[in-house]
Amino acid sequence: MAKHRLSELATGERVISERVPGVRSVALGLWIGAGSRDEPDERAGVSHFIEHLLFRGSSRYSAQEIAEIFDELGGELNAATSRETTVVYARVADDQLETALDVIADMVYRPSFVDIDLEREVVLEEIAMVDDTPHDLVHDIAAEAVFGGHPLGRPVIGRADVISSVSPRAISAYHTRAYAGDRLVLAAAGSVRHERLVELLEERVDGQARGNGLRRKELRRVPRPSIRFLEKETEQFHVCLSGPGIPRRDDRRFAAAVLDAIVGGSASSRLFQEIREKRGMAYSVYSYSSMYEETGHVGLYVGTREEHLGECLEIAAAELADLAAGNVRPEELARAKENLKGRLVLSLEATSTRMTRLGQATVTETPLLDIPEVVRRTEAVTVADVAGLAGELLDVSRLSAAGIGPDERTFRDAVARVNPSLLSKAA
Repeated sequence: MAKHRLSELATGERVISERVPGVRSVALGLWIGAGSRDEPDERAGVSHFIEHLLFRGSSRYSAQEIAEIFDELGGELNAATSRETTVVYARVADDQLETALDVIADMVYRPSFVDIDLEREVVLEEIAMVDDTPHDLVHDIAAEAVFGGHPLGRPVIGRADVISSVSPRAISAYHTRAYAGDRLVLAAAGSVRHERLVELLEERVDGQARGNGLRRKELRRVPRPSIRFLEKETEQFHVCLSGPGIPRRDDRRFAAAVLDAIVGGSASSRLFQEIREKRGMAYSVYSYSSMYEETGHVGLYVGTREEHLGECLEIAAAELADLAAGNVRPEELARAKENLKGRLVLSLEATSTRMTRLGQATVTETPLLDIPEVVRRTEAVTVADVAGLAGELLDVSRLSAAGIGPDERTFRDAVARVNPSLLSKAA
């Protein structure tokens, strides 16, 4: 099994890499330890906006030159923003590593922040696109229902009013604070030499003085479960039942992964089988889980027509209660473990996945376990572990409800069938 190597530059950046024999490609990413939860309310969405603006050009490359260089390399260049991280990443042939890193580093360290008004329109179109996609939008509403006014409850993509008005000066100031050296991690996997990777980054780091950084607002107390609904003329109701989860460093994360696979994370999972396969009440039904620094977010989603909504939620609630009661069948526990192990092994055949694993763990300061240890901890999960987490995290009385659909009364009536107290709290 390949081993990773980790170094730290004098300027604070960390470099982590893993050499993968037998490949001719390199996946690399510059990770920034800042995301939407690090923004003040009046700058909601600026992290995602800056991610867009990085592609508009840097001190040495125009937007067109960036696109042309990666097209000529035959490589891939992209970026992503989450609640706690931002990353600019690429995959190229190994003999093009220096060129790719040169461009990415200049984008990240020295963006020109040109064509800001033009990119505003692009991001506003993206926000409008999400607004027109209820099965995506409902997850933002669910986050708000769980975390309330805390930054974890805001959409990563931002708000249209902020994007429309945020000034170039504010954008530049946030970039200076968020993209500080001690928040940056260069991760790479594939045909790469660690020493050379360190040298290449050292030649390209930004030696300019940085601000005092960002102050992340800790979630000290999770709000009480709540209910949210957005009325839209849709053919289906899109509903999430969700609540706070566990933080990323919690040792129970392996049991949480097994629980997710059993509940709705695979084709043989309970929700998929009971709601879709046996009754045909939904096309899309699944569970999900995210982990943050001090908390997490777990839940389930179902998209279904009005006549099936109440029964779908009842089935989901019954399955969650059954798991919490300890009724985990030995064969489904074993199948969930094998599913997780198989997905892990298959994913590691991709250098991009290996790079993401390295970069995400390092930038979030999460223990980076080797694969045999991950397998061992997954195998060690017991029925009691799964049942305990199901009772703690997925007790319906502790879950918030979020929905999008054509009629709020129908939604509230369906929620009342599984958690009537949620309606009385909302009232």
